[in-house]
Amino acid sequence: MRSLPAGLDPSVVEQIDRRLEGLTVEHGVTIPWAIESGSRAWGFPSPDSDYDCRFFFVRPRQAYLSPWRPRDVIETPLDAVLDVNGWDLIKAVDLAVRGNATVSEWLRSPMVYGGDEEFRDALLALCEAVGDRDRITRHYLHVGGDHWTRSGAASGDQVALKRVFYAIRPAAALHWLATHADRCSPPMNLQELFEQAPPPPSVQEAVHRLVEAKAVTRELGHGVVEPSVVAWVEEQLGRAADRIGAERQPTTRARTDAELAFVGMLDRWGPR
Repeated sequence: MRSLPAGLDPSVVEQIDRRLEGLTVEHGVTIPWAIESGSRAWGFPSPDSDYDCRFFFVRPRQAYLSPWRPRDVIETPLDAVLDVNGWDLIKAVDLAVRGNATVSEWLRSPMVYGGDEEFRDALLALCEAVGDRDRITRHYLHVGGDHWTRSGAASGDQVALKRVFYAIRPAAALHWLATHADRCSPPMNLQELFEQAPPPPSVQEAVHRLVEAKAVTRELGHGVVEPSVVAWVEEQLGRAADRIGAERQPTTRARTDAELAFVGMLDRWGPR
């Protein structure tokens, strides 16, 4: 499948396609899922936003049997426009069991360069099956809290508004998790998060104004974050901190389910 908005630069998309195709030959892997991450897919791009392509890859079965296993990441040279790198399926499965929400976010990106929907559904189902809500909550709390502190937005002073987005989206993911008590894979996109777990109208309107300004401004500049947004972000961070339990290791059942799922996906999507 391919799902890209019309506004993407066709020449850059073509470069990404060529780079991904070249990786399958150079490394002898399959790439069953490749998406856009970063501010474009998160829902708050700037006119000069980079293209951040992320992908999952699968090596031949023999590579997973060797005691000298190859690296579990593939990185390509970073340039002024492109940032393209990916994770081995085995790394994705391991991180999913450990509660790293990035895996499910890549699977839920609204911008797909290419991929097999059945692969996406299988790995996303595993994320839901083995996902530990406390660990995933802790992931977003750590990311959101760190960016919020560094942004300085809570002070009520002039701050770099661009940085505030990197706290607002994790806060929205925490709100989504609190709203959807039986699920653990929040959407990647901020607008989707707001649609599925709406904040107060004043917050949604204030964030929408920031998104609109960022979409037409290379440097969003400095300003004071509206009090409704400050209060809402801090509320989500505080509630999340209150509801997570003590950190614990993945269960034996989760590891077993993940191992079985990995073997099945390797058989289906590994190189022939």
